[in-house]
Formats: sequence, structure tokens, C-alpha cells
Amino acid sequence: MAVSGDTKSERRRAAVGTAVFALAPATAAGLVPWLLTRWQVRRPVPGKAPAQLAGALLLGAGASVIANSFVHFAVEGVGTPAPFAPPKHLVVGGLYRYVRNPMYVAIAAAVTGQGLLLGQPKLFAAAALGAVPVTAFVKFYEEPTLARKFGAEYQVYRDNVPRWLPRLTPWRPGAAPEQGVAPAHQPAQ
Repeated sequence: MAVSGDTKSERRRAAVGTAVFALAPATAAGLVPWLLTRWQVRRPVPGKAPAQLAGALLLGAGASVIANSFVHFAVEGVGTPAPFAPPKHLVVGGLYRYVRNPMYVAIAAAVTGQGLLLGQPKLFAAAALGAVPVTAFVKFYEEPTLARKFGAEYQVYRDNVPRWLPRLTPWRPGAAPEQGVAPAHQPAQ
């Protein structure tokens, strides 16, 4: 949730900026797959109806997660996911309680889902190739930037919420770290 000290103007700017920045995941999860496949269904679809159903579910889930994540950036973070208009507050609510990067995971799920739905394996390769620069960006820019900006608050979050593979239960800020759970920033991820 937005902190009470946030002005109406800041919240409005965050909402507008977030809506504009939505073009980035729309490009990655929509335009790029269209350019690669023209959304042509390969016949017969490998895996047939079960693969297409799984693809439709992944695509729908990915789109929902992306939308939810943007809302949290605007409302809770009072900012955007964009480096040029970052959030004022660390975003740790909603799906961010399960995984630190739900938007990136959702984009990969949406692209993979389209690959299954359309029977287009080239979209699996696109998702895998897209993961390389995203991983580098997160590790070498995003995480150090968040650590500098939010300090101990980000470190506690990072210690409790994994980078890519979601937790089974939501992390609750202020709760003691769970025993037997390795900090999420360790290479064992």
C-alpha cells in the first residue's frame, strides 16, 4: 500500500508512468512472439490439446501476473518498474511476497505459453535467450541499485524471497526468517 505521506500527484504520476512502461513487457511477451510466428498455429500442434491448454493457462497466468505487478509498483511503490522512474518504496506485497521478479517470470511464462499454444518451439528458444540479458540486468544493475536505495530493508527481503523460483507460501515482512530456508541470494538458487 502507498504510504500516507505520498501525495496525490506522486500517486497519479506513478500510475501514468507505470501504464506507459507497460509497453516494455507488452513488447517482450506480445510483439516479439508475433514477429517470430505471426501467431500462426503449427499443424499438428505437438502435444495436441493438452499442450495448447497448458499454453493458454501459462499465457493467461503470465498476463495476470504482469498486470498485478504493475499495480503494485504504482500503488505500493509509488513509482514504476522503469529505471528512469523507480519506485519510492520497496515493493514487497502481492506476488512479490512469493518471488522477487514476478514480472520477468511472467513474461517468460507468457512467451512459453504461446509456444505451447501455437506449437511453435522457436518461442521456447526466444524465452531462453531472453532470460540471458534479463538475468544479467537483475544481477548487475537492479539488485545492486535496490540494495543501495533500500539498504537493510532490501537485504531482509532478498534473504527471504527467491529471485526466480516462487516460494510456496507468502513471505510476511517482519516475520522471523524460516529455519532451513537458504537466503535467496545464495548461489544455490
